[in-house]
Amino acid sequence: MILFLGCVFIETHAQDEAIDQDDTVVIQNTIQSQKTDPLRPARAAFYSAVLPGLGQAYNKKYWKIPIVYGAIGTGLYFYFDNTKVLKRYRNAYKRRLAGFTDDEFYGPGSTPFLSDDALIRAQRTLKRNKEMAMLITVGLYVLNIIDANVDAHLLQYNMDENLALQPFVDFNNPNYIAQLGLSLNLKF
Repeated sequence: MILFLGCVFIETHAQDEAIDQDDTVVIQNTIQSQKTDPLRPARAAFYSAVLPGLGQAYNKKYWKIPIVYGAIGTGLYFYFDNTKVLKRYRNAYKRRLAGFTDDEFYGPGSTPFLSDDALIRAQRTLKRNKEMAMLITVGLYVLNIIDANVDAHLLQYNMDENLALQPFVDFNNPNYIAQLGLSLNLKF
């Protein structure tokens, strides 16, 4: 706290000396009035909920749309692929329970490639993978909505030069020694 007050005092003192030397004061009004739409984040989230990627288009972040569709499409691909393979294993198991020996997991003759227990384990694994793929897909869908909402919120912030912290390097001219410091300038 003492360091902060010291920095403010030194900065104010340096500015006073600069004003005393020039005896001129320049006042600069750079107040920009931007209209902020408080419903913009809700609208972007609604658009993304209706159609994934539409909220990103509303925020003019077009580069995110392929990422959204790639993520959701990948999750859906694994869901449908696991569903298809699960049906194959389930149908083979049902046919074996019915007494048939002609499913795709039987070899030539009467020797099975997969036992009944292996078919049951495969069905459990595929069902778990299918449910996990759907859960991940829903999570990515929700993440798409959250991304559109947060991005719309961030677009409303003022990113003016007066709000930036900038490093300052001062060369001590008589000694040619670099002195590092950090200044915080507040302009009202």
